[in-house]
Amino acid sequence: MKIVRAALLAAATCASVVQAQPQGDTQDIPAAKVFTLKEAVAAAGGAAPASEAAVAAVEAAEAGQRLAGLRPNPVVQVQVENIAGSGPYRGLRSAETTIGPAIPIELGGKRSARVAVARAQLTRAEIQQAITAADVRLQVTQLYVEAVAAERRLATARDQARIANDALRAASIRVQAGRASPLERQRADVAVTYAEANVERQARLAEAARINLVRRIGQPISGILDESVLDILPGTNVYGPAVPVDPSGTLALAAANADFTIAEAGVRLARANRVPDLNVGPAIRRLEATNDLAAVFTVTIPIPVFNNGRAAIAQATAQQTQADALRRLTALDIEQAITDAQAEAANAATTARAAAGPALASAQEAARIARIGYREGKFGQLELLDAERTLAETRVAAIDALAAYQNARAQLERLIARAPNAEY
Repeated sequence: MKIVRAALLAAATCASVVQAQPQGDTQDIPAAKVFTLKEAVAAAGGAAPASEAAVAAVEAAEAGQRLAGLRPNPVVQVQVENIAGSGPYRGLRSAETTIGPAIPIELGGKRSARVAVARAQLTRAEIQQAITAADVRLQVTQLYVEAVAAERRLATARDQARIANDALRAASIRVQAGRASPLERQRADVAVTYAEANVERQARLAEAARINLVRRIGQPISGILDESVLDILPGTNVYGPAVPVDPSGTLALAAANADFTIAEAGVRLARANRVPDLNVGPAIRRLEATNDLAAVFTVTIPIPVFNNGRAAIAQATAQQTQADALRRLTALDIEQAITDAQAEAANAATTARAAAGPALASAQEAARIARIGYREGKFGQLELLDAERTLAETRVAAIDALAAYQNARAQLERLIARAPNAEY
């Protein structure tokens, strides 16, 4: 009996030590390299198709800005008159050949207006690139946290299965000694079956979470994950990150402001396009009959009869009004989203502190007392099983609460991420 009691006491002590230490302690595998969250984000940023698309969009916008600054190309005109007629104009005897360029001259500030639109589009593409990077960072963080949490749930399930097997051996000894009914061994055997099945489920979930992370970052994970990211909590007197509820400078509002700037530049371009351009054509004319040369100078001006540009201005003005309304709406939405995210992060931190602190400590102590009482015959098996079930549920709840806080914090950081251009 002394041997049995010593074994049960050792099992209880091991369970407490395992729970107190971070799961997957690197002391068990000292040579393993830790694959950090920062490394995962960096790897995903280079492999994500969204990041590649955002870079290509910036390059296209830069090319568009260069294109907008180019002047229109001149045109070479060749004109042959007084040919294939009758009398003296038969054949080419009286032909008059005119050769010269037609040089378009833009008026009304069209070129500078085009450049302004292209510059605004480039700024918008750069902001979108920053938005994409922030989205990738959020996605990878959530997948990384879930992978760490899944591995910790698996470690907890294995620990609970070990405890259930210890309880089965203790129940078997009690039944063989005639101190308990065979029903206790049956209950303990059922508990072991459920515990081992839970290990299988958690192992599949942990593998799936790791595969999802590998798929997102685009490369295999060469080391162990950094489990410390799950245990970062704010102080007891901190209720969410201390950031002002101000949407100014956030990525969402910067994008809305950039859209308004594009629309505003579009109005200027539409007004500039109302001014007709000139086509100046200095040329040389050769008279076939006398073999003489003469200078020719032409000026062409389009007549805005059917399209005077008013419809384009009306369209651009309406788009500017729409963009202005949307940026004001975005300011309200982002302010509300930041406030909600702050409250959610603060509540998640409170829940995590309670679940991973006093609640877990109480559940561990209750399980320890139940094991000792069951060993000494003071408590029945039902009390022991209930205490172990409560401990298992509390451990999982603590892991879930820690993961929920990390996800809430990542979401808040995504909302308050600053735009690359301070102007926005």
